[in-house]
Amino acid sequence: MEGITGHIVQLMILGILLGVASPGHGAIQTPDYDDTSTPEILNPSWMATIPDVYSLSDVTMPGTHNTMALYGGTLAECNSWYLAQQLRAGIRFLDVRVRHVRGKLTIHHGISYQYAHFGDVLMDIVAFLKDYPTETVLMRLKEELSNTNDIYGAVVRYINEYAHWDLLWHSREMPTMGEARGKLIVLQDFTGPEIGMLYNSLDIADDWQVSSLQSEDVEKKWRSVYNHLEAAAVSNKGRMFLTYSSGASILAHPNALAKLINPRLHEYLTGYTFQNKQFGIVTMDFPGAKLVQTIIGFN
Repeated sequence: MEGITGHIVQLMILGILLGVASPGHGAIQTPDYDDTSTPEILNPSWMATIPDVYSLSDVTMPGTHNTMALYGGTLAECNSWYLAQQLRAGIRFLDVRVRHVRGKLTIHHGISYQYAHFGDVLMDIVAFLKDYPTETVLMRLKEELSNTNDIYGAVVRYINEYAHWDLLWHSREMPTMGEARGKLIVLQDFTGPEIGMLYNSLDIADDWQVSSLQSEDVEKKWRSVYNHLEAAAVSNKGRMFLTYSSGASILAHPNALAKLINPRLHEYLTGYTFQNKQFGIVTMDFPGAKLVQTIIGFN
């Protein structure tokens, strides 16, 4: 959610006052939507069969929006699988938001603390890549809640403490699949010296503000997703595409919108099954495991 800082705080406070952001959610597991605790299908090493010479921008991969947002009520929660489960389910793009206070990087979605810190994220990624060295993980890293514009030093300290410097892809250039294996690729969405690739170097569609669950608002969101995926499918593959199917407002909480958008996304993608299409990164809230597997299937 681009531009979420400040605005999401207002939404969450209003949600709490209205009693619509109460914690907990149902237990629904369908091919395209899942808010249970465990994915029904695991794809931990699906990148192993991708030729080393492929550019990473040629890979179609599933991602999660606000990856660590598992707590805080229905306006704050965007996923129900823990990070380790997401990675084993096949998720390869992570959207990580950190709050910076006196050198500490805690995980937040707006005002909602997610009971984790940046070190927890790094440790899960390290463990996963150790078990599955054929894979790579892309991570958008963004400051949440406030913009101190000086998180670089804290990020470096956390990497050295909870991972290791050589884990990272240290270039602005797009790697090949062979170069990316076993690496964490930081998509840097904060100021400071170079750590990885620039997030804004991607071709991004993130029309996250969805006014309501009324059909015209949902259709407008879907049209944005559809148009960007269509563009990705015919683009020059030198640039990586990133499409967010997620969205929210006080009248359209992430889980409720995902229940409407995810089935359309799944239907759209299955319509291209067995065709040589490339869609870049497809990022979702509460994805179902079969939807994840469908995205993986384009490689």
